[in-house]
Amino acid sequence: MKSRPTKHPIGQSTKRAEIWVVEDNAFFKKCLIELINSETDLVCNQSFNSCEKTLQQLELGIHPSIILLDIGLPGMSGLEGIQKFKQLAPSTQIIIITVHEDSDSIFQAICAGAAGYLLKISPGEKIIEAIHDVQKGGSPINAQIARKVLTAFAASNTPSPDYDLTDREREILLQMINGLTKKEIGIKLSLSHHTIDTHIRKIYERLHVNKRSSAVAKALKQRIF
Repeated sequence: MKSRPTKHPIGQSTKRAEIWVVEDNAFFKKCLIELINSETDLVCNQSFNSCEKTLQQLELGIHPSIILLDIGLPGMSGLEGIQKFKQLAPSTQIIIITVHEDSDSIFQAICAGAAGYLLKISPGEKIIEAIHDVQKGGSPINAQIARKVLTAFAASNTPSPDYDLTDREREILLQMINGLTKKEIGIKLSLSHHTIDTHIRKIYERLHVNKRSSAVAKALKQRIF
């Protein structure tokens, strides 16, 4: 992962969202911090190499906008940490960054409250996009991981609840799970932005949620597909 050049427009002042990094690989953590701090609207002024140290800071009442969290940490794992983080800082969003593509771990992370997932091999641009997506209520999920999760669930004989989703709504929800933006879904399905918006609002209504990350999490957790 390469850091991007710092962008600081002259005369422009922007409140920067606080991002924490929880990662035990010193080199990768340094790269993430540099990447985040190269953005005019983001700042990373706290980083940790364990969930335990992160929890100590959260207990002080200091809560960032987003935590980038490694799953495979020494001591308490990232999977164990997610729920504890959310209990202390419910408004803080968590993005898992991992080398693993294990669908069981990803599913557990979704159930625990993580908002998105990225592989460590993701380019810097994708990581920044994911952070911005989560800020807007999105749920970035690597398409390859999403397919693994859906495949694993499809093999299960457990019946899924019926939310009366239409075929088109299910099709759009699947693309949301695959991490596509509204614009990308519209292009893929040859639908206007307004039509996609209408369908997504209906999906939220049927699933009794009010944001994309909740819709994606519910779809995976309850095995709607």
